[in-house]
Amino acid sequence: MAFVSLIEPKNLKEAIIDEHWIIAMQEELNQFERNKVWELVEKPDNHPVIGTKWLFINKLDEHGIIIKNKARLVAKGYNQEERIDYEETYAPVARLKVIRMLLAFASIMDFKLWM
Repeated sequence: MAFVSLIEPKNLKEAIIDEHWIIAMQEELNQFERNKVWELVEKPDNHPVIGTKWLFINKLDEHGIIIKNKARLVAKGYNQEERIDYEETYAPVARLKVIRMLLAFASIMDFKLWM
């Protein structure tokens, strides 16, 4: 708990005054670099640049105690065009724990599941 911030900042201005959120942002940028997510290109003259936004979330354990500060850098996707601004999309994968909970709930409620 000594290495996390208890407050979720609402914007970048609030986040940069807390060293724990700066570390979380740096981890996100390092992950982009490790996974080769972005490729630096010249700014196109005939197309607007896509902006980005930081999202800040406190990750909790099963007891509701903050265990990690997570910063996400996301594209402001409302003005992106497929094959111009991006070639592929990322879809989060469901955790095994969540799938087990869904199946347990479905069996309790006598839902019929098919694949």
